[in-house]
Amino acid sequence: MERSLRAAGCLLCFFFLLPFTHAQTSSGPDPLLSIPPREWVVQTVSHELAVLNNRNAPLRYRMRIVNAKGDQVRDVIESRDGTVARLVLRDGKPLTEEQDKDEQQRLNDMLKNPDGFARHIKDTQSGKKIADQLIRLMPDAMIYTYTPGQPQTGKHPGQTEIVIDYEPNPKFHPPSTTAEALTGLRGRAWIDSRSKQIIRMEGNIFRSVNFGWGMLAHIYPGGTLSIEQQDAGNGRWIFTHFEQRISVRALMVKTLNIKADIDAWDFRPIPSMSYQDAIRMLLNTPLPTH
Repeated sequence: MERSLRAAGCLLCFFFLLPFTHAQTSSGPDPLLSIPPREWVVQTVSHELAVLNNRNAPLRYRMRIVNAKGDQVRDVIESRDGTVARLVLRDGKPLTEEQDKDEQQRLNDMLKNPDGFARHIKDTQSGKKIADQLIRLMPDAMIYTYTPGQPQTGKHPGQTEIVIDYEPNPKFHPPSTTAEALTGLRGRAWIDSRSKQIIRMEGNIFRSVNFGWGMLAHIYPGGTLSIEQQDAGNGRWIFTHFEQRISVRALMVKTLNIKADIDAWDFRPIPSMSYQDAIRMLLNTPLPTH
């Protein structure tokens, strides 16, 4: 049962990772708005898929996850084999000696057991595959309209944003159980007009959504989500903030109230390396003292 509930939660997480500013509006017509809203989405989807499947320009950064498990900060490295991370802070405090010992043991076990790391990567790739499928459906799954009073100039100097509202297309027929999730979502997206990348995306679940006629999962209306991205350098876009508030009933048994906040920062380019070298780099890095 626990595994099934966790799978349902992961499924929702992948969906909301689809892959969005207080802004000043510009006046007068703008040639950017002569492009149909859906065409912006088509181009953005192409760029978002490139980000999702990117294997170039690896980064090292910090990630903070606040959820039912507490407040955890990790040191993250993107290796050419997959991402690895080391827990460095818990609930805003340095790890105790015992906690750090357990974390080092976990990472050393990965070095000794490549099969375990392979299973971890398989789960990650499965999530990416789901996200890839849903992102590709976005141009047809939604109806898009320009938000009044734009294009906008956001919090990033010199960055012009195209702001588009979206809602489910009644003519869209979900090709899979997972795609049913798109039928209950509407919201707003901010697109960088130059790079055609999502800057920010907000969504709300305005009606119930069933997976497998409600036997697998049922998403209740009223949930919200948001995601923000930025250029971390050299054209490499990556998420900086993700927020999720959802209620879901899994397997007609238990209702889960999912609340998660994830932030990423301190992006630094690194050379391409194996996951073993990435783990050794993590283990050789002193932990923060505060």
